[in-house]
Amino acid sequence: MLTWLRKRIPGFGALALAGTLLSGGAQAADTIKVGILHSLSGTMAISETTLKDVMLMLIDEQNKKGGVLGKKLEPVVVDPASNWPLFAEKARDLISNQKVAVVFGCWTSVSRKSVLPVFKELNSILFYPVQYEGEESERNVFYTGAAPNQQAIPAVDYLMKEEKVKRWVLAGTDYVYPRTTNKILEAYLKAKGVAPDDIMINYTPFGHSDWQTIVSDIKKFGSAGKKTAVVSTINGDANVPFYKELGNQGIKATDIPVVAFSVGEEELAGIDTKPLVGHLAAWNYFESVKSPENTKFIKEWHDFTKNPKRVTNDPMEAHFIGFNMWVKAVEKAGTTDADKVIDTLPGTKAPNLTGGTSEMLPNHHITKPVLIGEIKGDGQFDVVSKTGMVPGDAWSKYLEGSKDLIGDWKDKKCGNYNVKTNKCGGTSS
Repeated sequence: MLTWLRKRIPGFGALALAGTLLSGGAQAADTIKVGILHSLSGTMAISETTLKDVMLMLIDEQNKKGGVLGKKLEPVVVDPASNWPLFAEKARDLISNQKVAVVFGCWTSVSRKSVLPVFKELNSILFYPVQYEGEESERNVFYTGAAPNQQAIPAVDYLMKEEKVKRWVLAGTDYVYPRTTNKILEAYLKAKGVAPDDIMINYTPFGHSDWQTIVSDIKKFGSAGKKTAVVSTINGDANVPFYKELGNQGIKATDIPVVAFSVGEEELAGIDTKPLVGHLAAWNYFESVKSPENTKFIKEWHDFTKNPKRVTNDPMEAHFIGFNMWVKAVEKAGTTDADKVIDTLPGTKAPNLTGGTSEMLPNHHITKPVLIGEIKGDGQFDVVSKTGMVPGDAWSKYLEGSKDLIGDWKDKKCGNYNVKTNKCGGTSS
């Protein structure tokens, strides 16, 4: 995977070396260490490597402004290698041995679930930058990616309204994020009057490569005379053969549109997108968004990577927002002490790249717009729908065990407060 990335991303080797050099050994105590916990090898490297790079850029830019609290920031880069238990080991090392003040990392929900006990035990802070299934509000985690009400639900609404979709294929990688998201979507679709026979659900392993039979089944499911769409929670490099097989079997967006939740500019950079023109993705940011903030960000990214072809994407924006919120909270608190920073973060605001301002909510999720984009022939997206600022819901209104729960770490000091019983409890702390 690393060899493939080096071929695909000019300058990757230099950036990886820089990350290695920056992460080596304990440095002077007058720096503030920032942990970077992203897979640089394995099935998720296709998505996570660029998040390591953007964190190095953000830290470099902050250091040029004088750092934080008069100290330079020191990135500490580790590679959990798409190995979920290894995420927990690397997180423990970052916090206990490297003494980082904060960690920016994880992509898959299984990696986030793996590190949660470590962050709680050692009372450190994780900024998690990727869309996920919700059903969680942890004191030590700040969720800057989309909750289902900021991505999955609006995407389905768009397909119902604009594409008149009646049959639904929920296709995902076999782990917690797709399964929980699809559970929410299935409940939502049924609440909207969709018959069970008009919902097909399929899961495949990480790194799945043989899509011929599954795509054939999707094609058959879509031939029943009702407009059909695929809602894709397929993660990582399995997306490359999936989209190639769609093209091989002649499935066009006009026939069976696919809306993806984990495919952005970075994933499309490695494949021929011409057969995929018109298929969709739902995110909260696209590189093609026109705003002064985004223009500046893209220029800084190209300058930092020394590669004008490097693309930007949604989780990079989430790190941009989260990092700036962390800097503001540390400066306001006057310390990197985890308890003080955690208490300071709710209510903190930072610019996003679509021209608005995001706010950290008491449930540790943020406000953000929802964008639907159509894939273009050049691998970019044409934004066809954009909402105003949507607050992230930690708990789904469509699941029986969740609809009465809220996360509120500001007043209730609880991640799963039941508004009916007025008690803190349930499935998450």
